Amino acid sequence: MSTISDSDVVMESRSIRTPETIPPQSFKDASEAVAHLIYLFDRATDFLRENFKEAAQGSMPENRVRAFYPELRFEVSSHIRVDTRLSYGFVARPGKYKTTVTRPDLFKHYLEHQIDLLIKNHGLEVVIAESDQPIPLHFAFYDGAHVEGALPSSEERPLRDVFDVPDLAVMDDAISNGTYRSKDGFEPLAPFTAPRVDYSLHRLQHYTATAPRYFQNFVLFTNYQFYIDGFAQMAKELINDPNSGYVAFVEPGNLITYAGDKEPREGVAPPRLPQMPAYHLLREDNSGITMVNIGVGPSNAKTITDHIAVLRPHAWLMLGHCAGLRSSQQLGDYVLAHGYVREDKVLDADLPTWVPIPPLAEVQVALEDAVEKTTGYSGYDLKRVMRTGTVASIDNRNWELRDHREPVQRFSQSRAIALDMESATIAANGFRFRVPYGTLLCVSDKPLHGELKLPGMATDFYRTQVNQHLEIGVKTMEVLREMPLERLHSRKLRSFMETAFQ
Repeated sequence: MSTISDSDVVMESRSIRTPETIPPQSFKDASEAVAHLIYLFDRATDFLRENFKEAAQGSMPENRVRAFYPELRFEVSSHIRVDTRLSYGFVARPGKYKTTVTRPDLFKHYLEHQIDLLIKNHGLEVVIAESDQPIPLHFAFYDGAHVEGALPSSEERPLRDVFDVPDLAVMDDAISNGTYRSKDGFEPLAPFTAPRVDYSLHRLQHYTATAPRYFQNFVLFTNYQFYIDGFAQMAKELINDPNSGYVAFVEPGNLITYAGDKEPREGVAPPRLPQMPAYHLLREDNSGITMVNIGVGPSNAKTITDHIAVLRPHAWLMLGHCAGLRSSQQLGDYVLAHGYVREDKVLDADLPTWVPIPPLAEVQVALEDAVEKTTGYSGYDLKRVMRTGTVASIDNRNWELRDHREPVQRFSQSRAIALDMESATIAANGFRFRVPYGTLLCVSDKPLHGELKLPGMATDFYRTQVNQHLEIGVKTMEVLREMPLERLHSRKLRSFMETAFQ
């Protein structure tokens, strides 16, 4: 390996230009370990961006340009028993473990927390090194930068002949799905690899028109824009309350409104709303609330949760509308899901339908408590406005047009009390990705009982219930925020072979 003009750059076999190799370093302090991860990652991505800048100016590098993700390694040689009450923060058995890391600046607090637990629970050091996984050029640019468009057209030297580009072969969900098999003797430390995280960070920008850095740790999903309108109004009131803890509100286009502002102070409004617009009520420690309008259908529900999962949120909830299946239900009644019939089909290959999706006590109690406080009902009287039961999610919006005998039989056998198209998908993906989940739906029609969702039929319901439903969701998140993380991240979400990182 011979050094060339810049001391930070070397040549390998006269064909690859890379930053100079830095030896692995051991750390006993989590903040110092993360600082080194940030240094390695920034150094690598700066290198790629500088070389791309030269190429964009017409000076395409003669050699292939490559830089690598930093890597966190950990080795345990003993079967020392750790605190069995923990759901994460330790490895289950002796062995060698590692994970590649991207955007350590964005994940700074998360990484410090996870690494600190690992060091304390095992009394061992972690090792930070450069991995052998190349960083794709596109992932060295953040927040939707269009790499290809900045390069002059060149049929003689295509971009991929000089820089590494995204490779789907290293972006799967094998770790989360429990199908990962080690090829180098190392087991995974985290549920996602760096390329998989980078892929989702870029897709989040595309689908929501907001940068990943604005996403908060508590996420609400809805399937109606008027819930978003109510959230925006509530958010702007909360940021002006000095006792709320909320400091800003972010809308698509990264439009940022601070306390006292009449209009957003930063950002540029997009020419049209994205497919699944996201809105963020910020707190300084990212413990605020994000709300996403996912639209209709299980495909959207899976798509957005696939990507938000890499941010490792502390909880997500579905606040949507549903068809009430019982004659005793009224328009505007609430349904608290404690089980799901999964006929959405979008997750069948990743999470078989025979896998149960259990209710999480911490989330269920928080939701019921929020309903009580908001409606004024408690105890037996709460049954006037809310039922707890099974929710069925399907992939056919016009299920009412089928022969009723088939769906009615299944709904009866499952004891389902409500039907929608997203809730089971969001809960199942929460289970798959170890993100605490919950569902509170509002009955907007009763098609089996002659009350179809038609224009004008539910006007009064929408006007009176939407704000209350939204208030319940926000209160639930605020209750969950006060819980210790070790309690919120239930052991129900963990298998007998898990990654150390939550």
